[in-house]
Amino acid sequence: MRYKVTFLAGLALGYVVGTAAGRERFEEMKKSARRVAQNPAVRNAAESAGQAGRQFAGKAFAAVGDKVGDAVPDSVAKHVRSLRERGQGSEDEWGTSNT
Repeated sequence: MRYKVTFLAGLALGYVVGTAAGRERFEEMKKSARRVAQNPAVRNAAESAGQAGRQFAGKAFAAVGDKVGDAVPDSVAKHVRSLRERGQGSEDEWGTSNT
């Protein structure tokens, strides 16, 4: 999937750079992308996907923690805990909460 997204992004970039309209077409595409990103349905879907991802990551973290147990050095465990605490209750760069 990652390769498809990369290919499509490269294709879009090549189209914009290669067109005679150039900057005008780029601005038009940028406005369209902004409209899509500001659509409430898209924002809700993104938030739902983010919440599902965080839940899955939490379950994976717990499962790995149960299996690894005390094999993780204290310095690594402290670093992971500090990252988890830092991200709780704040908003990310997209304006969505990390709860």
